[in-house]
Amino acid sequence: MIRYISDTEPINKRVLLRVDFNVSLHGDYTIADDARIRQSLPTIKLLLQNHNKPILLSHLDRPKGRDPNLSLAKVAEQLQSYLPGYTVTLVKDFITDRSAIDKQKEDELLMLENIRYYEGEKKNDPTFAASLASLAEIYVDDAFAVCHREDASVVGVPRLLPSYGGLLLQKEIEAMDLLLDNPQHPFLAILAGAKISTKLPLIHKLLPLVDMLLLGGGLANTLLRAKGIQIGKSICEPELLPEAKTVLEEAKEKLILPIDALVGKSPEDPEPVNKPIDIIQPEDMILDIGEETRRLFGEAISQAKTIVWNGPVGYFENPIYRQGSKFICKAITGNTEATSVVGGGETLAAIAGSGELDKITHISTGGGAMLEYLEKGSLPGIDALNTK
Repeated sequence: MIRYISDTEPINKRVLLRVDFNVSLHGDYTIADDARIRQSLPTIKLLLQNHNKPILLSHLDRPKGRDPNLSLAKVAEQLQSYLPGYTVTLVKDFITDRSAIDKQKEDELLMLENIRYYEGEKKNDPTFAASLASLAEIYVDDAFAVCHREDASVVGVPRLLPSYGGLLLQKEIEAMDLLLDNPQHPFLAILAGAKISTKLPLIHKLLPLVDMLLLGGGLANTLLRAKGIQIGKSICEPELLPEAKTVLEEAKEKLILPIDALVGKSPEDPEPVNKPIDIIQPEDMILDIGEETRRLFGEAISQAKTIVWNGPVGYFENPIYRQGSKFICKAITGNTEATSVVGGGETLAAIAGSGELDKITHISTGGGAMLEYLEKGSLPGIDALNTK
């Protein structure tokens, strides 16, 4: 069983809080989107209201050494803007200088510098985990998006301190468990993205659970090729064609594949053509779902009572090829009878600015973590929180 801070509110404790402030950045390393900061605010505020002293842990990107561009200083400033009345202090190196931790005031949050500046984090080094654990009396995990990582701050520390799940982590787990244990039917899954390899285990797991499985993107291309359909220069994983044929056999009538596509000569092609899927030419690239596929997918979405979606159906890096994903988003939010769970950084990037996100039942902060949880029913970081 996981203890959550919503059930057992810690009071007057020094709390090591693992958050996921791995925010998206512009080319000049300024913050492009602070959604990850905002999503953990309820947990932070609850801890502060109960007179705890939070010490926040997060990574930012994959720094090589102490890359100053990937310092959490900018993140600490942004967090400060959401917490008037409190002070957010960045601790540059908690190993060589613990003075800020020893002097932490009740109205002060400390944020340790990018936890991936330390080699012991990715190695899950026991000595490093013990150094982190020595800073606090309890540990709270609010970082679902990294719970599939066996890092020191995710799995090492909770084995050394009394540990709890935060409000965001609780929300994520409850949303995933609803999909796995108690979905309303018809239950529809939409899986897309560039590669089928990353989602094959999940496809096999979901097939017995769902009533309809919609596939798009490069993932669908591999299955179309397995059916003998020519896909031109489109993204495909030919080495997985035998596995794709197995999926086709397993899925049978549950599977809905694209019947037409927006095709171009390259992902930068500004003038795509809508073509039926069976007349794709050798020089064509499938870059988004076509008009008839949108109609087909939209009809299926309108019938569903539970919907899970992970992966953009088009080459989302080019705005021209985000239209299919935006259509799917609008179709999901238009079905007000359905419970919807959407996740994955690329999925959210593809539908950003659609004005529909607040109508989705649950937007998962995890991409890989969401896929792995749905596939396996747990994650290393969640297992580490379980009380014996």
